[in-house]
Amino acid sequence: MTEAGPSAALPPEVVARIHEGAFLLVDKPRGPTSHQVTAWVRDLVGVDRAGHAGTLDPHVSGLLWVGVGPALKLLPLLLDFPKRYVGVIDLHGPVAAADLAVVLEEFQGQIYQTPPVRSAVRRERRVRTIYRLVLLERAGPHLLVDVTCESGTYIRSLAVDLGEALGVGAHLAELRRIGTGPFREDRSVSLHGLADAVAAAQAGDGGALVALLHPIEEVRREFPQVVLKPGAAAAVAHGAGVARGGIRSVSRPFGEGAHVILVSTEGRFLGLGTAAVASDRFSSRPRGWVIETRRVMVDPSDFERLWDPERPPGPARGPATASR
Repeated sequence: MTEAGPSAALPPEVVARIHEGAFLLVDKPRGPTSHQVTAWVRDLVGVDRAGHAGTLDPHVSGLLWVGVGPALKLLPLLLDFPKRYVGVIDLHGPVAAADLAVVLEEFQGQIYQTPPVRSAVRRERRVRTIYRLVLLERAGPHLLVDVTCESGTYIRSLAVDLGEALGVGAHLAELRRIGTGPFREDRSVSLHGLADAVAAAQAGDGGALVALLHPIEEVRREFPQVVLKPGAAAAVAHGAGVARGGIRSVSRPFGEGAHVILVSTEGRFLGLGTAAVASDRFSSRPRGWVIETRRVMVDPSDFERLWDPERPPGPARGPATASR
C-alpha cells in the first residue's frame, strides 16, 4: 500500500486496521483467477496494493488469503500452512472398492509430483506430503475425496497419479479449498459479502468490515516467537541477522528453515526470520547468524544504531550479538 492509503470514505477504525496490516479470507468463486479476485478486493477496500498467497486455478473455488498494508510482508508465512481440499475425481474405468482403498492408503505420506503443464512453476519433480486422503462418497466412477496436504501440492496431478496407480486413468473434475492451517472456510467472505461490508462502512458503520480484516496477530501467533535482547532488536530493525547471543527466549522449539517471528522484550513485532539452524542446535553455532532476517516490520529510525556503520561486523561480532 502506498502513502495514499485506504479510501478516505472509510471510518477511522477501518483505516487504522489497514494501516496496521490485515488479511482477508476470501471465498474465491470459480471462473476468475486469483490475481483478478485480489484486484477486485483491492479496489473494493480502496487500497493501492494487495497480494494473495496460495494461488487457486480459475476453475477452483474456496479459501484465498489476501493481504493489505504491512500484512503484504507476511504472505510467505501463509505458504507454511497445510491446505485442505474437497474434490471430485472421475475414474476412467471400473475399479473394485478394495483396490481403491489400497491405493488411497498408499498415497498418504510423502509422494513424488510433477506440476501440471498449465502451472505457474517449473515442471520439476518434487516431493510433497499428503497428510490425509479420505474417500467421502462414491457414485460409480465419481469419487468425493477429502485431502489435507503440504502447501504446493497439485491436486490435479494427484488425481492423474491415482488413476495411473489404479490402471484406469482419472482426472480432477471439481475442487474446493476448505482450509488453510487452522483457518476454515466458515471464516471466509464472498466478494458480495465484502462489497456489502464496504458499503456499510462507507455509510458510517465499519463494524462488519473491521471483523473481516483479520489482524496480523491471528497469523503470527501460529509461529514460534523469538524474543530478542535490546541490542539484537535494534540490529534486526536495521536489517541484520540474529546471532545466538542476541536471543533472550523462544516460545517453542523449531527446525532449520522454519519461519519465526522476531519480537522485542516489550513484545513489539520486529520482523520475520528464517532459522539457519534448528533451535536445539543454537549452542553449536558460536559464530554467525542463527536466524536470517527476511522482513522488517518496524521503522529503523525508531531504533538507535548500537554499532559503527562504517565498520562492517565480522562473523563473530555482528550487531545482533549485542546483549544489553
